[in-house]
Amino acid sequence: MDLRLLRYFVAVASDGNFNRAAERLHIAQPPLSRAIQQLEAHVGAELLDRSVRPLRLTPVGKLLYEQAMQILARMEDLESMVKAAAESKRRRFVIGFVASTIYARLPELIREFRKAAPDVELVMVESTTLDQIAALKEGRIDVGFGRIRFDDPALRRIILRNERLVAAFPMHHPLADGEGPISLRDIANEPQILYPRMPRPSYADQVMSLFRDNGIEPRIVHEARELQIAIGLVAAEEGMAIVPESVRRARSHDVAFRDLVEPATSPIIMSHRPGDHSAELAIMAAIIARQYEEWGYAVPAPLLASDADANDQGLKA
Repeated sequence: MDLRLLRYFVAVASDGNFNRAAERLHIAQPPLSRAIQQLEAHVGAELLDRSVRPLRLTPVGKLLYEQAMQILARMEDLESMVKAAAESKRRRFVIGFVASTIYARLPELIREFRKAAPDVELVMVESTTLDQIAALKEGRIDVGFGRIRFDDPALRRIILRNERLVAAFPMHHPLADGEGPISLRDIANEPQILYPRMPRPSYADQVMSLFRDNGIEPRIVHEARELQIAIGLVAAEEGMAIVPESVRRARSHDVAFRDLVEPATSPIIMSHRPGDHSAELAIMAAIIARQYEEWGYAVPAPLLASDADANDQGLKA
């Protein structure tokens, strides 16, 4: 059957009137009437009861109408899928990340990935580590960069490095200008700004554990939603915060930083599905390995294996 005739028939059947259907189809009424007659001749039966107003479907017309609606809907779906496939010629790689990794050289890694894989559509999704776990399992992201250790056999995690933590003070705070590292005991009574507020467990729990492992109960005055807000509150002299060292490079004009005497770190963890052997994941792992070597960081052994895999596949990374 001619799909054009089916569309004309559905329009007339839906409106119950040739004139209104013709207006909606942007054609004149006589050609529309002839098209329906042509379809009826092809079927071998009347499809419309023209003796009543509005027009009614005959039993054969009802059957054809129901089937025509399904066929046309399927054709629309097919057209959409084909167009989407034609427009999306590039492969897609979705990265989940926690906000603090933006300071920890993630943008540099992303730039290198784009150079190595220019034909790959790269999508960045900010999300917590816990959200990344669910997104990886459901296939909504391909790799995640977070800071929370977790144990889930359905996912593979690689600790890329442990980043040192530092104390962030308002610029004119009395402890901001001291020389050398500062002890947690020296800041035990300082108002603390904690982040993120939710969900838990999170980086906030790492900071709380750091204090409590040293026999200190921190004085929390604010629980911020994210790192950027916490640092903003520090700059506004609302308190101090324990933050990853990488923040120092991005926010030094209105916040002062001091190293800690106590050994304190926060991991940067890359997570992915264990059975994922995609070229894109191999490229990302290889880039991290090479950049870490260039920056003087220790390269995790799993990344070196991925680097070899990337070379075996002839990738640009």
